[in-house]
Amino acid sequence: MPGEGSARSRDVWSARIVAIAARQDRQAFAELFDHFAPRVKAFMRRNGATDSQAEEIAQEAMLAVWRKAPLFDPSAASAATWIFTVARNLRIDAIRREKRGGAIRVEAVEAEYEVDDQPGADVRMASAQDDARVREALKALPGEQLEVIRLSFFEEKAHSEIAESLRIPLGTVKSRVRLAMKRMRAILEKDQ
Repeated sequence: MPGEGSARSRDVWSARIVAIAARQDRQAFAELFDHFAPRVKAFMRRNGATDSQAEEIAQEAMLAVWRKAPLFDPSAASAATWIFTVARNLRIDAIRREKRGGAIRVEAVEAEYEVDDQPGADVRMASAQDDARVREALKALPGEQLEVIRLSFFEEKAHSEIAESLRIPLGTVKSRVRLAMKRMRAILEKDQ
């Protein structure tokens, strides 16, 4: 069954975050880092970050995952959704810092990484609103673009696997992902 393996894979990644939260499991973090850091970096590159910015955001995102693991709720989002949301928020913060002229106060950085027992209602609401906006943006994609996004981000398949399963050239997969991300970005920016 096509979705069965991917659901099991998502459960594995969620279990690793839970293990990090429960006992600071370094092995679980190493596996999570090895899997997600390159994907986050590639995602940031596709969304306009330079190579060094993408690398920095990927590392910051994974560090935030380590520190904020107790805030992860597997019933609210998959590990991938949560990690990519953390990375996206870091990218937005970096863009805002650049617009303000660079450096931020140390206290602001420390406050950002303080662990709260529960996410606040505003965070849960904002997350739900973001999820709804993304779902609406996904609905606006043409079928072939939606399919490669689903396989790439929700089933966590490599582009080469997608090309093989859909029997299309690898370049076509990459092009569809890029076009879909561009279209979604335009839709999401228009709604803000």
